[in-house]
Amino acid sequence: MLTIGSLAKKTGTKVQTIRYYEQIGLMPEPGRTGGGQRRYGDAELDRLSFIRHSRQLGFPLDVIRELLDLSDHPDKSCDEADAIARRQLKQVEQRLARLKALRTELKRMVHECSGGRTADCRVLEVLRDHTECLTQHDQMGA
Repeated sequence: MLTIGSLAKKTGTKVQTIRYYEQIGLMPEPGRTGGGQRRYGDAELDRLSFIRHSRQLGFPLDVIRELLDLSDHPDKSCDEADAIARRQLKQVEQRLARLKALRTELKRMVHECSGGRTADCRVLEVLRDHTECLTQHDQMGA
């Protein structure tokens, strides 16, 4: 059995995050010692590792909940999990395309800047006037 600190260390997850996952129902309530300390077994370690890896791959918590539900029902078809992963891949590809456009625009701005006075600065000029941009990058989180 693991303490919450040991579980955190083994999975690379903060203790506060583990408590949060318990609060929102992604992790089950742990067993406790007579003194009230949380205790975790292999099942909780596996579940938290699953959640952590899913988060690293960019899955939002509500989607992780769906994936966990599928994982908890091993006789279900894999089609649903596959569809979820394909949606995530599509979102990642869209973000990558926006990031590439952003990189292209920033490289161009920096390359066209010849230094000198800020009154003549190409970087500041482009930032002031979006029509000076050559790429679409307006959905980067504004």
